[in-house]
Amino acid sequence: MFAISLGDGAELRPLEPWQAEEFLAHMDRGRTFIGRHIGLPDAVTDLDSARRWLQSYADKAAADAGRLHGIWLDGLLVGGVLFRLFDAETGNCEAGCWLEPDAAGRGLVTRATRLIIDWAIRERGMHRVEWLVSSENTPSIDVARRLGMRRDGVLRANHPYRGVRQDTEVWSVLAPEWRSA
Repeated sequence: MFAISLGDGAELRPLEPWQAEEFLAHMDRGRTFIGRHIGLPDAVTDLDSARRWLQSYADKAAADAGRLHGIWLDGLLVGGVLFRLFDAETGNCEAGCWLEPDAAGRGLVTRATRLIIDWAIRERGMHRVEWLVSSENTPSIDVARRLGMRRDGVLRANHPYRGVRQDTEVWSVLAPEWRSA
C-alpha cells in the first residue's frame, strides 16, 4: 500500500473495502457534520453498508470509472477525496470530498484534492475536473476557489436533500488552466 504525505502528520492513502470497520467508525464520529451537505452518512449506516459503499468504489477503480482515497491524520481516518465520476474517454471527471469536524480548517482537503487533480490531469490526461457543491457549503466552495477552479454556474433547486431542494454550484478547472497555475 502507498501513502502520500500531506504534511502535519496527515497522509493520503487508498480507501478499500477491507477497511470497512475503520471507515464506519470514522463516519460515526463525523456523521452529523459530514451530513450537513452530503448524503454519505445516510448511505453508510452499518458495517454492511460501509463495505458495500467501499466496494462500489473498488469496482469503479477496476473499471477506470472512479477513485477513492482516505485522509489519515496521526493514523486516524478523518476524511476522504474521490473521483465520483471518471471518464477517461471524454477526459471529464468529478472530484469531491468529506471531512470530520476535528480535522477541518487544516487545509487537508485542499492538499489532498490538489494531488488527485494533478494526477488526473498530468498522468491520465483529463481535460476537465468538476466540483459540484451545495450553494450552502461554503467550506467546499472555498476549496474550489483555492484549487483555482471557476464557477461555471448554478443548477437552481436541482437536488432534493433530506426533504429540501438545494441549489448546486458547478465549479471546474481545465487542464490548460491547471498546468499554467
